[in-house]
Amino acid sequence: MSIRVLVVDDSAFMRKMITQILTSDPGIEVTATARNGADALKKLTSTEVDVITLDVEMPVMNGLDTLRELMAVNPKPVIMLSSRTKRGSEITFQALALGAVDFVPKPSGEISLDIDTIAQELIAKVKAAAGARVVAYKSSPQPEKTVTPPPPRKPVQTTVPRGIAADAVVIIGSSTGGPKALEQVIASIPKDIPAGFLIVQHMPQPFTKSFAERLNGIGELAVKEAEEGDVVQNGMALLAPGSFHMVVDQDKRIRLNQDPPVQFVRPSIDVTMASLPEVFGSRIVGVILTGMGRDGADGMGLIKKAGGLTIAQDRLTSTIYSMPKAVADEGHADYILSLDRIGESIIRLVHAIQSH
Repeated sequence: MSIRVLVVDDSAFMRKMITQILTSDPGIEVTATARNGADALKKLTSTEVDVITLDVEMPVMNGLDTLRELMAVNPKPVIMLSSRTKRGSEITFQALALGAVDFVPKPSGEISLDIDTIAQELIAKVKAAAGARVVAYKSSPQPEKTVTPPPPRKPVQTTVPRGIAADAVVIIGSSTGGPKALEQVIASIPKDIPAGFLIVQHMPQPFTKSFAERLNGIGELAVKEAEEGDVVQNGMALLAPGSFHMVVDQDKRIRLNQDPPVQFVRPSIDVTMASLPEVFGSRIVGVILTGMGRDGADGMGLIKKAGGLTIAQDRLTSTIYSMPKAVADEGHADYILSLDRIGESIIRLVHAIQSH
């Protein structure tokens, strides 16, 4: 059965181009188009739709207002079409926080002759969105594996000044649905946690810089987009920049490269994870959140083999339960937890590591 899509864009040219791109895949059917949010909501009352592609800037009713109403009355998987400007990035992250599944950056401008460059990405993300769980994380679903990580064996230093090179590291990997999940996890981490954090989210430039700034303003943990030579340090999270693999060298410094994509992605979670055991040994907490594919499964295996501890998000709270499932199926998850338990569990595991 074909995936039924509603295309929403105020530009007739863009509506036509997006329709042509999507219908070039035999598994996708564009059942309707709409010129603004109000038109889209009206179309949804009479049209069966599996996925919506939604422009941000539109007259009458813009993308964010449309998304708010949609998620309140008739939740559907939504892919945002976002401009690459700073303002476009900020609006995109608001949309993801409101419940959009993913986004595709426009190559340039409102009307772009090179939109075909996003064709494969758009098709892949629509297909992924069709199987997504559109979830508002308001309740606390029962975890699939009710194992609580151990508390510290003895009192642990609670004030760790930033700037000290970390002797323990938390690596978090995510993809589709990840921005919203990461916001919830990072918001729960205290600034004095005795570990450094690395985050690998599948996301293109220049969105990673804006996303790091957004995460930095959410809770106590300092967050920045990683730069060449940054030190992995306590109380600081470094986000892999779009289009770059991120690894850690023996001096606990960040090294960025543009080696070929791994499993079609760059940055790759596996690449970052593979660099950690030689530097941190068993003092690693690996976390895989929602996402398509299996990036991170091999890396989590390496962390577990080195004696580190691993967490995978559970099915009930994952937008896409593909990456966490791969980790669980291969036996690389020590804990399978609902999203609302992952932050506190990271804290417990870091303190358990520091108590040894």
